[in-house]
Amino acid sequence: MTPSNRSEVFRTKQRFAQGRRALSAIVLIAFSGVSLAQAPAGLPPVSNGTTGALPSLGDSSELSPAAERRIGDRIAASIYRDPDYVDDPVLVDYLQGIWQPLMTAARARGELPAELDERFAWELFLIRDRSINAFALPGGYFGVHLGLIGSVGSADELAAVLAHEMSHVTQRHISRLMTQQSRQAPWMIAAMVLGALAASKNSNAGAAAMVGGQALAVQGQLNFSRDMEREADRVGFGVMRDAGYASQGVTGMFEKLQQANRLNDNGSFPYLRSHPLTTERIAEAQARVQLASAAARPSPEKLAAQSRMQQLHAMMAARARILAVPGVDALRTMVAEAQRRAAALPAPPPAASLASAAGVRDAGALYGGAFAAAQLREFAAARYLLGRLGPLAAGAGPAGKAVELLAIEVDLLEGKTPAAAAFADLGKAGSRAELLLQAKALMAANRASDVSQALQGWVAEHHRDAMAWQLLAVAYGQQNQPVQAIRADAESRAAQLDYPAALDRFKAAQGLMRSSPGRADYVEGSIIDTRARQVESIVKEQALQDKIDR
Repeated sequence: MTPSNRSEVFRTKQRFAQGRRALSAIVLIAFSGVSLAQAPAGLPPVSNGTTGALPSLGDSSELSPAAERRIGDRIAASIYRDPDYVDDPVLVDYLQGIWQPLMTAARARGELPAELDERFAWELFLIRDRSINAFALPGGYFGVHLGLIGSVGSADELAAVLAHEMSHVTQRHISRLMTQQSRQAPWMIAAMVLGALAASKNSNAGAAAMVGGQALAVQGQLNFSRDMEREADRVGFGVMRDAGYASQGVTGMFEKLQQANRLNDNGSFPYLRSHPLTTERIAEAQARVQLASAAARPSPEKLAAQSRMQQLHAMMAARARILAVPGVDALRTMVAEAQRRAAALPAPPPAASLASAAGVRDAGALYGGAFAAAQLREFAAARYLLGRLGPLAAGAGPAGKAVELLAIEVDLLEGKTPAAAAFADLGKAGSRAELLLQAKALMAANRASDVSQALQGWVAEHHRDAMAWQLLAVAYGQQNQPVQAIRADAESRAAQLDYPAALDRFKAAQGLMRSSPGRADYVEGSIIDTRARQVESIVKEQALQDKIDR
């Protein structure tokens, strides 16, 4: 790559990042999301031990769920194209392991109406950004920065953030805000969407559009935002507790939020200071946590499960810090720290130490060191650390599985056929990460037919899994099935809401079938024709909606 090309790539990433940060800023202010790096106002404190401490604000929405979902889809499509959007199967599985119990609890409590459950996306985005940040978007989309995962001390603290953000959406805060600010909100939404798109082409134009919308909307809504925050506090705490997470995660998260605000507040968001003081909210949260803790003492079995989750969280936090691309020096520091800890470990480590705080820190450090060494292409060091990590995570359920998957990744990064390919059985994969990483191992072992067969069943049930579709396209390509490969590529683009690109690929598949009869059977051709018509209808509908919006 020439110096001029590298400069252009850097400028493009800068524009995407500026657009995403501006989008986050608008959403965080307008929709009362939580930004630990900027705002001490977004986590679930509660005033006492009952779930009914605050009256419900009621759903005074005029914006329909379908309309809100359309807005969210447009924003989501832009995020998918952001170079800092991350689909890391291992981290996504970890987040989903926290998210799904929260969703189940929200349904059981009646906080998630059936219509919203069906119409909204309820999808999490991972963003490659080292800031401590999470935010809610219209239509059931949520952004989580890698910096948040790398900074929180437990899955309970992460659950506190996610439950709060979920509650902003289940309580229809976005549509209620538009109803309360009927003259301002449409301009705010327009500025948010157009600003995000403009920022991808011209950072100055995008920032101007965003800031204009922000200034217009924020002036008259802070009192309403305080009410929304309190409602999200109340609902989020109940959802988190019913999902089985320790209520201490709330106070721990508030303390981190308070510290982050002291360290990172640059004065750019003065309106957010009118939210209730963090110290007050911590006190309220502590009072509720005390009542909740007195009401339910965890069993020994639950304490053991929490210990295993702590070990897994330490590993995932280290992974998030590395995926945030901290730089070569930081990676080398992580490797050196892991090697120091590995040398100090007895062989084998005593069973009593595995669940201890020191054992949890050792597991996180060794996992992070092995992953960092692989990124630095120091594969001998990575395998040494994996060997020392194995006994720490042995029999620890998800933590042990995380070590096995990391071993596959190390082999793949080195260009070797993973040892796991010899015994991989995709039909028995227990998670998305296990399925996709084992599929890559089988691809390295030239077993593409096994991969395509397994992934066909997976995408039939998980049609929005873009990475699975992309891997399926590669598998078809290795089997010299170009029509099927192009169709899978089209589906991966549709899964990320890039319908014009998907339509182009479906038409390319149709063209190949016409020019080379026999490349695909009748069933495959019928599927492609049907999907092409469906996607073309969506493209036309979006174009019509664009005209109406203008």
